[in-house]
Amino acid sequence: MKAAVNNAEAFDRLEAEVRALDKDIKRAATLAEFERQADAEPDASQVRELRSYSVAKAIREAAAGALTGVEREQHDELSKGREARGVMVPTSMILENRAMTVGGSAGNTVATNLGGLIDRLRPTLAVQGMGATVISGLTGNFDLPRLTSGPTSSWVAEDGASTASDATFDKVAMSPKTVTGEMYLSRRLTLQNSVAIEDLLRRDLGFVLAQALDAAAIKGNGSANEPDGIMAVISEDGTTSTDITDIAADLIAALEIDDVMGTGAFLTNPKLMALVRKLKDTTDRNIPASEIFHQKSVTTTTQVKTITGTPNKEPLIYGHWNDLVIGYWSGVDILANPYSDASKGGLRLHAFLDADVAVRHAESFAWKGI
Repeated sequence: MKAAVNNAEAFDRLEAEVRALDKDIKRAATLAEFERQADAEPDASQVRELRSYSVAKAIREAAAGALTGVEREQHDELSKGREARGVMVPTSMILENRAMTVGGSAGNTVATNLGGLIDRLRPTLAVQGMGATVISGLTGNFDLPRLTSGPTSSWVAEDGASTASDATFDKVAMSPKTVTGEMYLSRRLTLQNSVAIEDLLRRDLGFVLAQALDAAAIKGNGSANEPDGIMAVISEDGTTSTDITDIAADLIAALEIDDVMGTGAFLTNPKLMALVRKLKDTTDRNIPASEIFHQKSVTTTTQVKTITGTPNKEPLIYGHWNDLVIGYWSGVDILANPYSDASKGGLRLHAFLDADVAVRHAESFAWKGI
């Protein structure tokens, strides 16, 4: 534009290109926000439809090769543009992996009059609840364009010329990575159980997949076919302080120094929180956690694993969690396999989930082992 300042036609054309780029960036940001809101607030009609969805019915009919009703509709919708191994189940319908027989622990779910299933204890799945951006319905590889630098400003003398500067872009690339789990249902369990099997399938079959994805988002190392998590993408903060309050302050400052402003939150594990709850001031008064973490929200989960070493360390992660992106290429794909254990008449269920994790800006997260 500087070179074309005396060429009105060329100058206007370049100005139009700049304005068009601004509009593209604004549209992309708006779309990303709408997608985030849409995943946070599912369509009411879809919620009503899924109330009648039965995971057990979907698996049973898939094994027989005759899906019907809302289960058929959801399978067709989720398998568009991709080949399903078995029946596609919405990720919202099921949240580990163990063999179940009537004679074993699963036999406790078989009764004439059955009450609510007593669930096992589970770790908190943290990252989506902390506000990670969820993008679903992906098909091919997915790239998030990222503006890395923009125009610069300078002061000039009267009638002085400005210095040209260009906007530069890169991208955050995402591609599907598959996590899988399986469970076995004995023939007698499927025959005798009526009420609890649906709840069991919802709560237990897919949970191991969600748990693996959550752990990968925190500390996945990109090897063994898993995604790169926050603690792999971002190097440990270099603060040398050993005081938890000071470390928390340094992590908050690390984001603010990089102009990452807004609402942030901490993520850690129960071992570190046990230390926090024991901290006392000079009068032997317990210091409230809100003071230690400078009024920032804190989520605790065993999904944040201890860093083994000499000594072991407990991670403390601070971040703007909407800059963590979770992409889904499928629902939970369940293959009902009656053949692998045909001599016993049981049903082996194989579950698959295609997803990936990406960090929009490395500057949006900081962590330290304590």
